[in-house]
Amino acid sequence: MKDEGEFRQSESGKAQEAGSAPSSPLTLTTHRTTVLLVDDQAMIGEAVRRMLATESDIDFHYCQDAGLAVRAANRISPTVILQDLVMPEVDGLLLVRYFRANEATRDVPLIVLSGKEEPRTKAEAFALGANDYMVKLPDRLEVIARIRHHSKGYINLLERNEAHNALLESQRQLEIRNQFIKETFGRYLSDDIVHSILESPEGLKLGGEKRWATIMMTDLRGFTAIGERLPAESVVSIINTYLEVMTDVIFKYQGTIDEFIGDSILVIFGAPILREDDARRSVACAIEMQMAMADVNGRNLENGFPEVAQGIGINTGELVVGNIGSEKRSKYGVVGRNVNLASRIESYTVGGQILISESTKDDCGPILRIDDAMEVMPKGFKEPITIHEVGGIGGEYDLFLPEKKDAVLLALRHPLPVRFSLFSGKHAGDALFDGQVVRLAADAGDIRSDMAPEQLTNLKLSLFDDEGYEITTEMYAKVTKTLSDSPPVFRVRFTSVPKEAKAFFKECSS
Repeated sequence: MKDEGEFRQSESGKAQEAGSAPSSPLTLTTHRTTVLLVDDQAMIGEAVRRMLATESDIDFHYCQDAGLAVRAANRISPTVILQDLVMPEVDGLLLVRYFRANEATRDVPLIVLSGKEEPRTKAEAFALGANDYMVKLPDRLEVIARIRHHSKGYINLLERNEAHNALLESQRQLEIRNQFIKETFGRYLSDDIVHSILESPEGLKLGGEKRWATIMMTDLRGFTAIGERLPAESVVSIINTYLEVMTDVIFKYQGTIDEFIGDSILVIFGAPILREDDARRSVACAIEMQMAMADVNGRNLENGFPEVAQGIGINTGELVVGNIGSEKRSKYGVVGRNVNLASRIESYTVGGQILISESTKDDCGPILRIDDAMEVMPKGFKEPITIHEVGGIGGEYDLFLPEKKDAVLLALRHPLPVRFSLFSGKHAGDALFDGQVVRLAADAGDIRSDMAPEQLTNLKLSLFDDEGYEITTEMYAKVTKTLSDSPPVFRVRFTSVPKEAKAFFKECSS
């Protein structure tokens, strides 16, 4: 026996020194009834030990020195404390205070032992936090019953607290994980998609559903030519500036960015979350995106980069949305005829323009300002469709682009020779056609040629001065209207003009 006068009753009934380490740490499934008796009389300690010796589920510890009782309790974590009220070194009621002031034993059931029934002493003990009172030594069955009763309640409390703490820790870890996922994948996916994956157990399941939604496609007009003239790092810088500004606007209007395709953005309004104002929000978003190009170009000029212009196409209709791919790699995306149509509509735009389909116009209602309408025959479609140029949206949005004004073109005394090819997708055709620029403005020109391209055709042009010297071979334009059939004359809107051509145009117009 140690100086502290402690020993432990093992499951086999053999006496062991108190304070020896338990075989496994306490968990929700390993709590046992652990009794600590504090009494200065060794005879009482032995008597209680014998009472509990046959109880295999009770671990018994005895502390004869009241001054060491709190330290012993901290070491063994009892589920019940038996404590004498009359001890030579420490007053029993003072020891009750100590146990209740000690964090580790504050809630442990405390049964006080006394040599006789004393109502006043009993009342004081209860007032200080004792849970029970016994005149020693009671009957064995009574001792065991009271120990089991108080210990069971405390163990239940421990397990509830541990379960609660485990739940809080699990929630904390889940929040940390989810925050990490949002911060990490939020750079690649919109918040709505990340939230949908995290909140739904089916979030990562492959498959899709049909959904009525609005698709927006954007593109920097003439950026291919800019990319060919600048170093790679400058091209990436321009694209990153553009995407950063546009992403803020898109998220403001609760659009879901499906993907970035070079200098293009594919945005969904209506998936994964369907809202009744998807079409209207998409148009308002497009108008604010065009307004935000002033910020993009301001940054470009500060960095010595050329200005860029954005075209936006919008279409509304039924499409398939969901997780597309394989078990190893998948993405949340959209597919279908109406996605393709949005891309086709965007291809008809010039810089600063927003074109929408008839279905998007219908879904938005009369709050749109329509500046123009045209009939086109998109590739892959059997019948022509009407697309509309949007200049603003009223209602709660109240966003409007400047009113369109007809370009004022000056007639040139000496027409400028040009050679052009027709652009298909991102590639110029092999056939070359000759023509002359007969009227000119900063961003538009009238071209006379034996070949009359269809409206909205993209052109790549080589420009020469009136003596035949080459000015540039990297100028791009879009046919906006046919002015004359005989001789063929058509108007173009320049989508990319190199600085040497701009300087030449300025000289020609002065």
